[in-house]
Amino acid sequence: MPFIRWIEDEDATGEIAEVYRRYKEANPHRPRMPEILKCFSLRPDFLQQVIDFSFGVHFSQGHLDRRAKEMIASLVSALNQCPY
Repeated sequence: MPFIRWIEDEDATGEIAEVYRRYKEANPHRPRMPEILKCFSLRPDFLQQVIDFSFGVHFSQGHLDRRAKEMIASLVSALNQCPY
């Protein structure tokens, strides 16, 4: 099983702490960074690009609202037995 090293919320300093802070500020319902995003925490510059891209693709206005997209993502994760 692969292992990806990442930086936990309480261990974040400097640039990664700032990326985490901005994410949490934009997502107040999430008290901690999602693990799927922490996978990129060793590269704060890339993590920010992933966050920006993801929000642009997943949460921009379109045929489905954010709630519907989140429900679809949750169902797909459950079907894939993904812990994220």
